[in-house]
Amino acid sequence: MTTTKRDLAKYVAKDTGCKQSLAAKMVDSVFEGMRESLMRGDRIEIRGFGVFEVRNTRPKPAARNPRTGDIIQVPARRKTHFKPGKILKEELRRPR
Repeated sequence: MTTTKRDLAKYVAKDTGCKQSLAAKMVDSVFEGMRESLMRGDRIEIRGFGVFEVRNTRPKPAARNPRTGDIIQVPARRKTHFKPGKILKEELRRPR
């Protein structure tokens, strides 16, 4: 099952008692703030949930295109990394 932003907005609206349109704006705002922080390279720490951070990868000296067999260079890039917090880890370890 997949949870969407719309599902999160419904949950926020139900939990806070506000309108769903306002909750959707709040959820969008949170994700926009997270996106901007990660693009700047900042670390986002949410206690009890986890840490989002941007990590740099090393360039690959050579890789092969499986379709054509050509050798290509893979440059270094940035990627996101998520490390779950203690509470989330404990919950995920429990059997369903």
